[in-house]
Amino acid sequence: MPLAREETVSKTLITCDCMGSQTIDAAALSAATGLEVAPPCKALCTDQAALAAKALTQGNAVLCCTQESRVFEALADELGTAPAPLLDLRDRAGWSADPASKLPKMSALAAEALLPAAPEKSLDVVSEGLCLILGAPEAALAAAAQLAPHLGVTVLLEEAGELPDARSFDVIEGRLRKAQGALGQFRVTIDALRQIEPGGRGSFALGAPQDGGISDCDIILDLRRAPPLFPAHEKREGYLRADPGSLPAVAAAVMEASHLVGTFEKPLYIRSEPLLCAHSRAGQTGCTRCLDLCPTGAISPAGDHVAVDPMICAGCGACSSACPSGAVSYDAPPVDLTFRRVQTLAKAYLAAGGTAPRLLVHDARGAEMIRLSARHGDGLPADAVPLEMAAIGAFGHAEALAALAAGFASVTLLPGPGADRDALAAQAALAAAIAGQARVMILDTPDPDAMSAALYAETAPAPVAAPVRPIGTRRQIARQAARALAPETASLELPAGAPYGAVEVDTESCTLCLSCVSLCPSGALGDNPDLPQLRFQEDACLQCGLCATVCPEDAITLAPRLLLTPEALEQRVLHEEEPFACVECGKLFGVKSTIDRITEKLRDHAMFGGDKLRMIQMCDDCRVNAQYHSESNPFSMGGPRRPRTTDDYLPKRRDH
Repeated sequence: MPLAREETVSKTLITCDCMGSQTIDAAALSAATGLEVAPPCKALCTDQAALAAKALTQGNAVLCCTQESRVFEALADELGTAPAPLLDLRDRAGWSADPASKLPKMSALAAEALLPAAPEKSLDVVSEGLCLILGAPEAALAAAAQLAPHLGVTVLLEEAGELPDARSFDVIEGRLRKAQGALGQFRVTIDALRQIEPGGRGSFALGAPQDGGISDCDIILDLRRAPPLFPAHEKREGYLRADPGSLPAVAAAVMEASHLVGTFEKPLYIRSEPLLCAHSRAGQTGCTRCLDLCPTGAISPAGDHVAVDPMICAGCGACSSACPSGAVSYDAPPVDLTFRRVQTLAKAYLAAGGTAPRLLVHDARGAEMIRLSARHGDGLPADAVPLEMAAIGAFGHAEALAALAAGFASVTLLPGPGADRDALAAQAALAAAIAGQARVMILDTPDPDAMSAALYAETAPAPVAAPVRPIGTRRQIARQAARALAPETASLELPAGAPYGAVEVDTESCTLCLSCVSLCPSGALGDNPDLPQLRFQEDACLQCGLCATVCPEDAITLAPRLLLTPEALEQRVLHEEEPFACVECGKLFGVKSTIDRITEKLRDHAMFGGDKLRMIQMCDDCRVNAQYHSESNPFSMGGPRRPRTTDDYLPKRRDH
């Protein structure tokens, strides 16, 4: 797991064998990594804390222990220095039942941990503590009484019944119509809204009902038994939901709500490039991959492209993996950093003398499973190299192919509880279709022992003979990696919905109207300004389907595949016809078969008698010239009207 790092001229690894429970060859590790590696300590966090203090003072050390991170942070605070980067070699490599050498894996983990971290991007979210509580009176009013000293509370009841005498919080009655927004900016629409009239003696009364009432709040505490207000509600920040019948769940939600006051940093997970988006053109819908996958509804159509609401986005990363054009890409960390991490791990492992490493991609839950397996079980095999992702959904087929091309024998995805299984399965299936079924797999288990057993039992295929580390966009990297993995293969058949493929045209039906060319978002389809041709470059095709949607003759179909030959980067002619020669000047224009067909259909039409039919066979210039000189010229409007003068009026006056 890459942590906060500082770039320095030289780094020193401060290792610890944790009371002799693991073996660290400092000299070999130094030779493999090119770093200064101190002889391993026995107890860096306790008896030898002075060595940690010295390393913190020097400011160029990496402490190879994450278990006691609190101890080292407190020590840095006491010394007034910046915390040192931490690297976990023990749980991910040292504590393992595999007798094979751990040196290649330790070298890979050290090299990956020293990569410069990308700056984090975020925006400030302000919550003033305005909380709306939904639910039945017994649960909602009790929660309101607990939160009133900390938040500005309003309770929405469908049937208020007897109103509380206290005015420490507000009570309203109404029907919830809709809710939108996230922490700090929720907006709720309420029908039949009735508010308390605070004046008068006796019990409080409610005013007349009004529809369309708007309530702006920072937090929503939902204690109803009804369905949640939002899709993937557990990922909607500021929306807390608990079963009113479970007192511990309600208490936890109340406690969490009481802390949602102040200014918070909301990470910006996604970077968007609207000009690259293939969602829509001219009102016709094309690619909807990200819209179909987004669990929170943070992505919505916005004309020709899609828009991502950063306040709602939970950062699952599925949209980045599925986007065929790069219009939306994960940015926390950026996609290119993920590629560098994968390639660095493979390069360092192989350079340290290792062969056929296997990549294990996991999230925070997977990191905990690895720790538990190392402490209480067999740990990871020596050739299983872990890569922790903040969002495992951002690790798509392109990243898996890059890993295999860089020298990994296989890629195993270990999803946590919050991962989108369907999106991950689709990306794994696409990667497997390109690289081979045995190379990419999903290990879906919450059991650390089952995880460890599956990795020990795996027999991975041989890695690529000549590793490569391509650069570029996700599409470019995926294509180059596929060529390295299948150098003798010309084309790979892909599952339906894949973002790579060809466009097939029924030449008997196609009239070369070129509607597809005008709407192709990636420029894969093109024309020839000099000849009636439909041209195609397969490398650029996103398989968005816009061309097939707009084709008036239904002459276009999509063929998902990955062409690995150089022809994929070249334009080829899908359909061409003989141009028509103007009957006046001989200039080539239009399509001969189309003009002949139109001429034949209009030959006996009353409105196309005489020379009018012949005008269809003229180019634009000749047609305008012939029209201008024809007897029924619509452009002929006579001379200008003569201005009226006094002489025009005097004769009329004399006559009267």
